[in-house]
Amino acid sequence: MWWRLSLPVQPELEESLLWKLNDLGLHRVAIQHAPETPDQRTLLAWLPAYEWPEDQRSELFLTLMPLAATFHLTLAQPVWDELADEDWSRSWKQHWQPDPVGQRLLILPAWLEVPDEHAHRLVLKMDPGSAFGTGSHPTTRLCLEALEQTPPSGLRVADLGCGSGVLGVAALALGARQVLSVDTDSLAVRATTDNADLNGLSADQLSVTLGSVEVLATLLEGQPADLLLCNILAPVIEALSPQFESVLRPGGRGLLSGLLVEQAPRLTQVLESLGWIVEPLAEQGRWGLLEIRR
Repeated sequence: MWWRLSLPVQPELEESLLWKLNDLGLHRVAIQHAPETPDQRTLLAWLPAYEWPEDQRSELFLTLMPLAATFHLTLAQPVWDELADEDWSRSWKQHWQPDPVGQRLLILPAWLEVPDEHAHRLVLKMDPGSAFGTGSHPTTRLCLEALEQTPPSGLRVADLGCGSGVLGVAALALGARQVLSVDTDSLAVRATTDNADLNGLSADQLSVTLGSVEVLATLLEGQPADLLLCNILAPVIEALSPQFESVLRPGGRGLLSGLLVEQAPRLTQVLESLGWIVEPLAEQGRWGLLEIRR
């Protein structure tokens, strides 16, 4: 038997909650949302019933509550439903729909067909059955829209903290020559590999390796990338920023997201002190996107 947690979440909490659940070793999660109501989302998580009696489930909720307090928000009360073994693995699939992004992109759950009304779009096939999402989070959408607005035609792209690999898949769909990806989570490496396969991409086009910025610099073999994608939390971006020059060439462009608008001033100050020119590029709700150049 399985417990399915249903928890309504505000958009600004989505990434933090997914990160926390993944950090706790809970990887059977998804975000339920409809493209026409992007601000109405429900976090779904599936837990083995024998490991999660009532007291443990209560503790889990208490562990998540401080994440909401960070944003001066309050978590809704969770709903727990009991599922038979044969139901859990398919129950989350019904919640996913084709998701248009910007003017040209379509995030498509791998088991669905392209709707006729979106036949003109570039299709990014994704398996949303991981802790890393498919592009519904505002920070990911900001990056996707920025890629669409300035397509990386012929560029060599570095993806630092690739998660599901959706940004790398999109970059290649928009004309990038090659994407080199890293993530510190082995599940992200697997998710990116699987999603690259779904999109018919070879390892030469999109490669992914376990590691952080040092590994990415090694993969680039002394030739920093033309475009750096970094959609991770602001404190992590700040910690990694002294090494950005090893992965982004002079004259190249970096897209940094995963940050709150209120975190942008401090991050901008840190980046400028390292010699980067920083420009706020876009905002969506409380989330922001920075562009860096040198």
